[in-house]
Amino acid sequence: MVANIDRNKVQGAFRRQARDYDSHAVVQLRVVQRITDQLQSQGVRPARLLDVGAGTGTLLAALRATYPDALAVGADLALGMCHTASNRLAGAGVQLVNADAERLPFADGSFDLVLSSSTFQWLGSLDHAFAEVKRVLAPGGAFCFALFGAKTLFELRASYKKALGNGADRSHSFFAQSDVRAALDRCGFSAIEVRSELEVEWHPDVPELLRSLKRIGAGSAAPAAAKGLAGRRIMLEMMELYREEYGSNGMIPASYEVIYGEGAR
Repeated sequence: MVANIDRNKVQGAFRRQARDYDSHAVVQLRVVQRITDQLQSQGVRPARLLDVGAGTGTLLAALRATYPDALAVGADLALGMCHTASNRLAGAGVQLVNADAERLPFADGSFDLVLSSSTFQWLGSLDHAFAEVKRVLAPGGAFCFALFGAKTLFELRASYKKALGNGADRSHSFFAQSDVRAALDRCGFSAIEVRSELEVEWHPDVPELLRSLKRIGAGSAAPAAAKGLAGRRIMLEMMELYREEYGSNGMIPASYEVIYGEGAR
Protein backbone atom coordinates (compact mmCIF):
# COMPACT_ATOMS: atom_id res chain seq x y z
CA MET A 1 0.00 0.00 0.00
CA VAL A 2 1.31 3.43 -0.94
CA ALA A 3 1.01 6.07 1.78
CA ASN A 4 1.58 9.80 2.34
CA ILE A 5 0.71 10.91 -1.19
CA ASP A 6 0.38 14.68 -1.49
CA ARG A 7 -2.22 14.96 -4.24
CA ASN A 8 -1.72 18.73 -4.63
CA LYS A 9 2.03 18.22 -5.06
CA VAL A 10 1.47 15.52 -7.69
CA GLN A 11 -1.08 17.67 -9.52
CA GLY A 12 1.24 20.66 -9.53
CA ALA A 13 4.25 18.66 -10.71
CA PHE A 14 2.43 17.26 -13.74
CA ARG A 15 0.87 20.63 -14.52
CA ARG A 16 4.31 22.27 -14.63
CA GLN A 17 5.91 19.56 -16.76
CA ALA A 18 3.09 19.09 -19.29
CA ARG A 19 4.97 20.67 -22.22
CA ASP A 20 8.19 18.68 -21.73
CA TYR A 21 6.68 15.38 -20.63
CA ASP A 22 6.73 13.43 -23.91
CA SER A 23 10.37 14.17 -24.73
CA HIS A 24 11.51 12.51 -21.49
CA ALA A 25 8.84 9.85 -20.81
CA VAL A 26 10.63 7.02 -22.64
CA VAL A 27 9.30 4.08 -20.62
CA GLN A 28 5.81 5.59 -20.49
CA LEU A 29 5.69 5.73 -24.30
CA ARG A 30 6.68 2.06 -24.53
CA VAL A 31 3.89 1.21 -22.09
CA VAL A 32 1.33 3.00 -24.29
CA GLN A 33 2.47 0.91 -27.26
CA ARG A 34 2.12 -2.31 -25.25
CA ILE A 35 -1.42 -1.40 -24.22
CA THR A 36 -2.57 -0.59 -27.76
CA ASP A 37 -0.92 -3.76 -29.13
CA GLN A 38 -2.69 -5.79 -26.46
CA LEU A 39 -6.10 -4.32 -27.31
CA GLN A 40 -5.63 -5.00 -31.01
CA SER A 41 -4.50 -8.59 -30.40
CA GLN A 42 -7.61 -9.20 -28.29
CA GLY A 43 -9.93 -7.73 -30.91
CA VAL A 44 -11.46 -5.19 -28.52
CA ARG A 45 -13.92 -2.89 -30.38
CA PRO A 46 -15.39 -0.28 -27.99
CA ALA A 47 -18.08 2.22 -28.93
CA ARG A 48 -17.29 4.45 -25.91
CA LEU A 49 -13.89 4.66 -24.21
CA LEU A 50 -12.32 6.61 -21.35
CA ASP A 51 -8.63 7.21 -20.61
CA VAL A 52 -8.10 7.94 -16.90
CA GLY A 53 -4.99 10.05 -16.33
CA ALA A 54 -4.81 10.96 -20.00
CA GLY A 55 -1.70 13.13 -19.56
CA THR A 56 -0.53 14.69 -22.82
CA GLY A 57 -2.91 12.52 -24.86
CA THR A 58 -0.42 9.95 -26.15
CA LEU A 59 -2.65 6.96 -25.41
CA LEU A 60 -5.76 8.80 -26.61
CA ALA A 61 -4.06 9.60 -29.92
CA ALA A 62 -3.21 5.93 -30.41
CA LEU A 63 -6.75 4.91 -29.45
CA ARG A 64 -8.30 7.43 -31.83
CA ALA A 65 -6.22 5.96 -34.68
CA THR A 66 -7.28 2.43 -33.70
CA TYR A 67 -10.94 3.24 -32.98
CA PRO A 68 -11.80 6.24 -35.22
CA ASP A 69 -15.57 5.86 -34.72
CA ALA A 70 -15.59 5.47 -30.93
CA LEU A 71 -16.63 8.18 -28.48
CA ALA A 72 -13.28 8.97 -26.85
CA VAL A 73 -12.92 10.84 -23.55
CA GLY A 74 -9.82 11.65 -21.51
CA ALA A 75 -9.70 12.72 -17.85
CA ASP A 76 -6.70 14.14 -15.97
CA LEU A 77 -6.20 15.75 -12.57
CA ALA A 78 -3.64 18.27 -13.92
CA LEU A 79 -5.23 21.08 -15.92
CA GLY A 80 -1.94 21.68 -17.77
CA MET A 81 -2.00 18.11 -19.06
CA CYS A 82 -5.59 18.58 -20.24
CA HIS A 83 -4.60 21.71 -22.17
CA THR A 84 -1.61 19.96 -23.76
CA ALA A 85 -3.71 16.94 -24.73
CA SER A 86 -6.49 19.17 -26.07
CA ASN A 87 -4.04 21.03 -28.31
CA ARG A 88 -2.45 17.80 -29.48
CA LEU A 89 -5.82 16.22 -30.32
CA ALA A 90 -7.50 19.29 -31.78
CA GLY A 91 -9.91 18.24 -34.50
CA ALA A 92 -9.75 14.56 -33.52
CA GLY A 93 -13.15 14.57 -31.85
CA VAL A 94 -11.76 13.70 -28.41
CA GLN A 95 -13.20 15.19 -25.22
CA LEU A 96 -10.85 16.21 -22.37
CA VAL A 97 -12.08 16.64 -18.82
CA ASN A 98 -10.18 17.97 -15.79
CA ALA A 99 -11.16 15.35 -13.23
CA ASP A 100 -9.95 13.22 -10.33
CA ALA A 101 -9.59 9.45 -10.90
CA GLU A 102 -11.27 8.87 -7.54
CA ARG A 103 -14.30 11.03 -8.42
CA LEU A 104 -15.06 10.59 -12.11
CA PRO A 105 -17.77 13.00 -13.37
CA PHE A 106 -19.58 10.44 -15.52
CA ALA A 107 -22.84 8.54 -15.14
CA ASP A 108 -22.93 4.85 -14.27
CA GLY A 109 -22.32 2.59 -17.26
CA SER A 110 -21.04 5.37 -19.55
CA PHE A 111 -18.19 3.43 -21.22
CA ASP A 112 -17.43 0.07 -22.81
CA LEU A 113 -13.69 0.38 -22.23
CA VAL A 114 -11.73 2.23 -19.54
CA LEU A 115 -7.96 2.51 -19.82
CA SER A 116 -5.15 4.07 -17.86
CA SER A 117 -1.41 4.29 -18.35
CA SER A 118 1.23 5.25 -15.75
CA THR A 119 -1.25 6.99 -13.45
CA PHE A 120 -2.54 4.86 -10.57
CA GLN A 121 0.86 4.64 -8.84
CA TRP A 122 0.29 8.23 -7.67
CA LEU A 123 -2.74 7.26 -5.58
CA GLY A 124 -2.68 6.46 -1.87
CA SER A 125 -5.07 3.55 -2.43
CA LEU A 126 -6.29 1.76 -5.55
CA ASP A 127 -9.74 0.90 -4.22
CA HIS A 128 -11.52 4.22 -4.77
CA ALA A 129 -10.18 4.64 -8.32
CA PHE A 130 -10.91 1.03 -9.29
CA ALA A 131 -14.43 1.30 -7.82
CA GLU A 132 -15.03 4.43 -9.91
CA VAL A 133 -13.83 2.62 -13.04
CA LYS A 134 -16.23 -0.23 -12.35
CA ARG A 135 -19.07 2.22 -11.77
CA VAL A 136 -18.64 4.03 -15.12
CA LEU A 137 -18.19 0.77 -17.06
CA ALA A 138 -21.23 -0.72 -18.75
CA PRO A 139 -22.04 -4.38 -18.01
CA GLY A 140 -19.58 -6.49 -19.97
CA GLY A 141 -17.18 -3.57 -20.27
CA ALA A 142 -13.40 -3.96 -20.00
CA PHE A 143 -10.75 -2.28 -17.85
CA CYS A 144 -7.16 -2.27 -19.14
CA PHE A 145 -4.35 -0.40 -17.41
CA ALA A 146 -0.67 -0.18 -16.52
CA LEU A 147 1.03 1.30 -13.47
CA PHE A 148 4.51 1.31 -11.98
CA GLY A 149 5.05 -1.41 -9.39
CA ALA A 150 7.11 -2.09 -6.27
CA LYS A 151 10.44 -2.76 -8.04
CA THR A 152 10.36 0.65 -9.73
CA LEU A 153 13.56 2.65 -9.09
CA PHE A 154 14.75 0.01 -6.63
CA GLU A 155 18.36 1.02 -7.28
CA LEU A 156 17.68 4.61 -6.29
CA ARG A 157 15.60 3.75 -3.25
CA ALA A 158 18.04 1.11 -1.96
CA SER A 159 21.01 3.46 -2.31
CA TYR A 160 19.16 6.24 -0.53
CA LYS A 161 18.04 3.98 2.31
CA LYS A 162 21.61 2.74 2.82
CA ALA A 163 22.98 6.29 2.87
CA LEU A 164 20.20 7.41 5.20
CA GLY A 165 20.97 4.79 7.84
CA ASN A 166 18.43 5.02 10.67
CA GLY A 167 16.82 8.20 9.37
CA ALA A 168 13.18 8.42 8.27
CA ASP A 169 12.77 7.27 4.65
CA ARG A 170 10.24 9.55 2.95
CA SER A 171 10.84 8.35 -0.60
CA HIS A 172 7.88 7.19 -2.67
CA SER A 173 6.83 3.54 -2.52
CA PHE A 174 4.84 1.68 -5.16
CA PHE A 175 2.12 -0.96 -5.22
CA ALA A 176 3.10 -4.62 -5.45
CA GLN A 177 1.54 -6.91 -8.03
CA SER A 178 -0.41 -8.61 -5.22
CA ASP A 179 -1.84 -5.20 -4.16
CA VAL A 180 -3.16 -4.61 -7.67
CA ARG A 181 -4.79 -8.03 -7.95
CA ALA A 182 -6.34 -7.74 -4.49
CA ALA A 183 -7.80 -4.30 -5.26
CA LEU A 184 -9.38 -5.55 -8.49
CA ASP A 185 -10.87 -8.47 -6.59
CA ARG A 186 -12.22 -6.28 -3.77
CA CYS A 187 -13.90 -3.99 -6.31
CA GLY A 188 -15.72 -6.91 -7.89
CA PHE A 189 -14.00 -7.23 -11.27
CA SER A 190 -14.09 -10.58 -13.05
CA ALA A 191 -11.65 -12.17 -15.54
CA ILE A 192 -8.77 -10.55 -13.64
CA GLU A 193 -5.33 -10.72 -15.25
CA VAL A 194 -2.23 -9.13 -13.70
CA ARG A 195 1.37 -9.41 -14.91
CA SER A 196 4.54 -7.36 -14.71
CA GLU A 197 7.54 -6.54 -16.88
CA LEU A 198 10.80 -4.80 -16.04
CA GLU A 199 11.89 -1.86 -18.19
CA VAL A 200 15.37 -0.33 -17.78
CA GLU A 201 16.61 3.14 -18.72
CA TRP A 202 20.28 4.12 -18.65
CA HIS A 203 21.58 7.52 -17.48
CA PRO A 204 25.09 9.02 -17.36
CA ASP A 205 24.79 9.68 -13.62
CA VAL A 206 22.35 9.99 -10.72
CA PRO A 207 21.84 13.77 -11.02
CA GLU A 208 20.70 13.27 -14.63
CA LEU A 209 18.28 10.56 -13.48
CA LEU A 210 16.84 12.89 -10.84
CA ARG A 211 16.48 15.67 -13.43
CA SER A 212 14.74 13.23 -15.77
CA LEU A 213 12.25 12.27 -13.07
CA LYS A 214 11.53 15.92 -12.38
CA ARG A 215 10.97 16.65 -16.09
CA ILE A 216 8.19 14.07 -16.29
CA GLY A 217 6.55 15.36 -13.10
CA ALA A 218 7.70 12.31 -11.14
CA GLY A 219 10.08 14.06 -8.79
CA SER A 220 8.13 12.74 -5.80
CA ALA A 221 9.25 9.24 -6.78
CA ALA A 222 12.80 10.24 -5.83
CA PRO A 223 14.16 10.88 -2.35
CA ALA A 224 13.67 14.45 -1.23
CA ALA A 225 16.93 16.32 -0.73
CA ALA A 226 17.04 17.45 2.89
CA LYS A 227 18.36 20.94 3.54
CA GLY A 228 21.69 21.64 5.22
CA LEU A 229 25.05 19.91 5.29
CA ALA A 230 23.65 16.64 6.66
CA GLY A 231 21.13 16.41 3.82
CA ARG A 232 23.78 17.17 1.23
CA ARG A 233 26.05 14.50 2.71
CA ILE A 234 23.28 11.88 2.48
CA MET A 235 22.53 12.72 -1.15
CA LEU A 236 26.22 12.64 -2.15
CA GLU A 237 26.69 9.32 -0.38
CA MET A 238 23.56 7.94 -2.05
CA MET A 239 24.91 8.90 -5.49
CA GLU A 240 28.26 7.25 -4.77
CA LEU A 241 26.61 4.05 -3.48
CA TYR A 242 24.34 3.97 -6.54
CA ARG A 243 27.30 4.27 -8.92
CA GLU A 244 29.39 1.66 -7.09
CA GLU A 245 26.60 -0.88 -6.67
CA TYR A 246 24.78 -0.61 -9.99
CA GLY A 247 26.93 1.39 -12.42
CA SER A 248 28.28 -0.21 -15.60
CA ASN A 249 30.45 1.23 -18.39
CA GLY A 250 30.08 4.74 -17.04
CA MET A 251 26.27 4.60 -16.91
CA ILE A 252 23.72 3.88 -14.20
CA PRO A 253 20.46 1.91 -14.71
CA ALA A 254 16.99 2.95 -13.57
CA SER A 255 14.50 0.09 -13.46
CA TYR A 256 10.75 0.41 -13.81
CA GLU A 257 8.42 -2.46 -12.95
CA VAL A 258 5.37 -2.07 -15.16
CA ILE A 259 2.31 -3.89 -13.84
CA TYR A 260 -0.33 -4.56 -16.51
CA GLY A 261 -3.84 -5.34 -15.33
CA GLU A 262 -7.17 -6.29 -16.84
CA GLY A 263 -10.65 -6.82 -15.48
CA ALA A 264 -14.21 -7.12 -16.73
CA ARG A 265 -17.39 -5.48 -15.39
